[in-house]
Amino acid sequence: MFAYSNLSGQSGIAAYDYGETYVKVRFKTGGIYLYSYESTGPGPVEYMKTLAERGYGLNKFINSVVRNNYALHVRED
Repeated sequence: MFAYSNLSGQSGIAAYDYGETYVKVRFKTGGIYLYSYESTGPGPVEYMKTLAERGYGLNKFINSVVRNNYALHVRED
């Protein structure tokens, strides 16, 4: 996974990774969420990739747009 730049300094996201049809997000509070074309839609996933690379706005987008439309959640302890 790649470290999330967190340019705002206020994001709850620690890291991300992505492939052709998905984005994985690791939150600072623990847990990795997988957002896929099937669960979230192609448009939002592609936009999440852009936000992840920018290091700004991904947490807000997840909280306000995609919310619980993830394909998989894995808790990390």
